[in-house]
Order: sequence, then structure tokens, then C-alpha cells
Amino acid sequence: MNNLAIIQQKIFRPDEKKLKLLLAAIRFKQEKIVFTNGVFDLLHLGHIDYLSKAKDLGNFLVVGVNSDQSARRLGKGANRPIKDEISRSTIMAALRFVDMVIIFDEDTPYELIKLVQPDVLVKGSDYKPEDIVGYDIVQAKGGDVVTIDFLPGYSTTAIEKKIKG
Repeated sequence: MNNLAIIQQKIFRPDEKKLKLLLAAIRFKQEKIVFTNGVFDLLHLGHIDYLSKAKDLGNFLVVGVNSDQSARRLGKGANRPIKDEISRSTIMAALRFVDMVIIFDEDTPYELIKLVQPDVLVKGSDYKPEDIVGYDIVQAKGGDVVTIDFLPGYSTTAIEKKIKG
């Protein structure tokens, strides 16, 4: 099996039976599951820093990636996402500290968080923990909701403006 095929085995959709079996196996092994999500359009150093810090909070990092339709509904601009969901999720899955990528179509990852049942829910520090989608799910199971500071000077929007300029 080539490397790309191995990477693509880390990418799922929420309705896949294989995903539910894999999550059950991870829980059975009592690995600490960390979940975060985003569009991750133009992967940059800020994303790498954020995701590596998220992985440090547990054993198994699950990243929810907004589908193209979901990303468009976020209102980040007419030309977003710049890269399609297959490209974004494959690049995400290629990172050694990302264990699983799940592409979701909803406006928020709430249903996905219910499915994954993470032990740790992570978002950027521009959120208050209690305002993070899925806070109630993780708190109800005794998990942690953590915010991570962004690396200053890095954003997809800033990169997009620089390219256009």
C-alpha cells in the first residue's frame, strides 16, 4: 500500500460503520480522545502549533473538518474554502500527530462530538470554554474543555489577503 492510501485510511464520514467500530476500539483501549475542528483551508504554522498542542492533551487526536458546503455557510468569503474538502482532509491526515479526520456537513460539529465522545474538547482561546459547541457533552461525561492560544501573526485570512495584494 502506498503512503497516500495509508493517509486516506485516516479519513472518515460520520455515517461510516467502520468509524464507529474504530472509535469503540479506541475507547476500549482507554486512550484519551482529543477532539477539535475547523476548516483548515490553507494549512499554516499556526494550525501546526495548535494541533500539536491539542495532541499533547491526550493519546488520540480526532480532527473534524468542515465539508465544502459547511465551510461556505460559515461566511468566510465568496472564494472560501480555497481548497476542496478532500485536499484539506488529506493534508490534515498526513500530519503525524493527527490520528483521525472526519469530514462533517453540519454548520457545527455538535452531532460529531456526540458520536466521538471525546475526553478533551479543544478550540482556540478566542472562545470561552462554556461557549464552545459540545461543551455540554464533554462536561456531562467528566471530560475537559480546553482553549489553546493562537500563534500570533498566522491566519488563513491574512494569507489570502497577502496573495490577493
